[in-house]
Amino acid sequence: MWKEFKEFAVRGNMVDMAVGIVVGGAFTTIVRSLVDDVLMPPLGLLLGGVDFSNFFVVLKDRVDAGPFPTLADAQASGAVTLNYGLFVNALISFLIVALALFTVVKTMNRLRRQEEIAAAPTTRDCPKCQLSIPLKAVRCPHCTSDIEAA
Repeated sequence: MWKEFKEFAVRGNMVDMAVGIVVGGAFTTIVRSLVDDVLMPPLGLLLGGVDFSNFFVVLKDRVDAGPFPTLADAQASGAVTLNYGLFVNALISFLIVALALFTVVKTMNRLRRQEEIAAAPTTRDCPKCQLSIPLKAVRCPHCTSDIEAA
């Protein structure tokens, strides 16, 4: 069992997956900062100075009754809140990650298709003499026999 696990862990796919997870975690941090620190402040400013992270609804007060000016104040008092502003931030982060991932996958698929086209055979063997001839040849240049076009 140990030998099988070792073979599994050392395989190239496992190492690639581990690198992908680490890079994905770092990318998530960058995207979160992009949304929270770069995109949402100007968007909030355009909407009249709104801070999306402070959009919430108090579901149940605990210690002192609201209204609470910020989400931090509501949470400090022990109120139960529905934080839809944080959800909007998370949704925008998800959309950015999904768009980036879509772009990467689309690029990889395009490169893979180009490799398949480049790797497509351009020759075939003559059925009579077994020497290599072009795919579209109708007569073998080596033995001059007639060949069906491919």
